[in-house]
Amino acid sequence: MPNQHQIEKMEAEIGQLPDLSYNELKARWQEAFGIPAPNHISRKFLIKAVTYHLRDRAGQGFSAKTKKRLREIAAAIRDGRDDAITLGPRIRPGTRLVRAWKGESQIVEVLADGFEWQGTRYASPSAVAKAITGTSWNGYAFFGVKRRPAHNKNAAGPRRKRAADTDTPRSGSAGPMEAGQHG
Repeated sequence: MPNQHQIEKMEAEIGQLPDLSYNELKARWQEAFGIPAPNHISRKFLIKAVTYHLRDRAGQGFSAKTKKRLREIAAAIRDGRDDAITLGPRIRPGTRLVRAWKGESQIVEVLADGFEWQGTRYASPSAVAKAITGTSWNGYAFFGVKRRPAHNKNAAGPRRKRAADTDTPRSGSAGPMEAGQHG
């Protein structure tokens, strides 16, 4: 286990990574992993990879949550499944994503192999959001898609009553929205 001085030294080293040039970061990758950094690797990824290496070397590698997710992905690959590898939430084909943008409803059809908006197919909701807005968006956030919980939501017991389910209204609340309404 590293002592406080070693942790502070490591954190200072990590704090200096963004100030290094691209070539200096590639050299740090080479030192860390013993092989040259891949061509066309982003500066941001170089910083993250070297940061991970420094923390791992100090005994502070991935968090428990990240380790669990990596085990899920490894098991999925081993079993020939790709369902656990997907980073975004799974949206069933046939679902329609609706978003009001500049006063118009934008309707996106979820397909088995992508998304369709105004007759054009897209690989991701982010690509659709960019086509709609002209700027980069996280498509799941743009369309208000929530991540599915990683655990059984009922395993911890019954849910607590929501304020909307009681006789006392919440202050500032306009009440629950009907499906299809936009706030």
